[in-house]
Amino acid sequence: MMPDCFRRWQQLEAETGTTLCRQTGLVLLGPPGAPELEACRRSLGVDEVLDSAALAQRFPGFRLPAGQVALVDSTAGVLFAGRALQAVQDVFRRHGGTLRDGEKVLHIEPGTTVTVTTTAGVYKAPRLIITAGAWTGAFVEQLGLRLPLQPLRIDVCYWREKQPGSAGLGSVSPCFLTLGLSQAPHGIYGLPSIEYPGLMKVCHHHGSPTDPEKRDQAPSSAPHPDIAVLSSFISSYLPGLETQPAVMETCLYTNTPDEDFILDRHPKFSNIVIGAGFSGHGFKLAPVVGKLLCELSLGEEPSYNMAHFAITRFPGVLGAAQ
Repeated sequence: MMPDCFRRWQQLEAETGTTLCRQTGLVLLGPPGAPELEACRRSLGVDEVLDSAALAQRFPGFRLPAGQVALVDSTAGVLFAGRALQAVQDVFRRHGGTLRDGEKVLHIEPGTTVTVTTTAGVYKAPRLIITAGAWTGAFVEQLGLRLPLQPLRIDVCYWREKQPGSAGLGSVSPCFLTLGLSQAPHGIYGLPSIEYPGLMKVCHHHGSPTDPEKRDQAPSSAPHPDIAVLSSFISSYLPGLETQPAVMETCLYTNTPDEDFILDRHPKFSNIVIGAGFSGHGFKLAPVVGKLLCELSLGEEPSYNMAHFAITRFPGVLGAAQ
């Protein structure tokens, strides 16, 4: 799916005249032989394996503990999320679409014609696609579905260089991802200095269960267990960075038990399609996800095998049926 997505992002760049991606390369870090690391090596066709000395020579900001290795995917890069969202919305409007912001959905009534009631009015349509992020679980419960969706509150952290420019982690440095580390089984990832000049984004690819309605209500004194994990990691792998974050924000993941997406028709109402559970890795795949949801909604044959994304792969999903 990723090559198809990359082509579609390039098409959107051409259509809007906006740069949406920057090729930076990706460094994969972990113990040799780790199943996830080996799977990536095979999938990407990466044959070059770097030890600590080779990695430090190529990317001076990185350090590898003894017994670990690095793989480099030179084709990877960064997607500028804000620009990408704006570009998609602009093209959507250009093709006749209407955006309704600040309008809360109150009720969904299934049927041959689906009725959606919001704080601003009532909408009727022959088909409905629900892509409500962390709020999806609550929406589909009223449609007789109990999906195993867990919203997570993620600490998004930015770390300052100890000496500006000395760590080699500026805007031209690669992204990185850890795989198979016992201290961070969900993985740690990092992006070069983009949002905040001089600050590198390094985050734990996991978080704490949360109610999406209250995600911004956590007191400043609330514990942040991921910070200790990240600080320890930075001390070992990125010694040119300070060990406490300079900026800390939050975002939401909506995870499924297997961390694969849900892209499927409602088991009882085939004119309602659900896209959810993107588990922190859905945005970059948005062009293909949108295509698949459209195909499902129109009753067309999907472009990909959808078995991995089926609602019914989870037991008991119809347990909330009326």
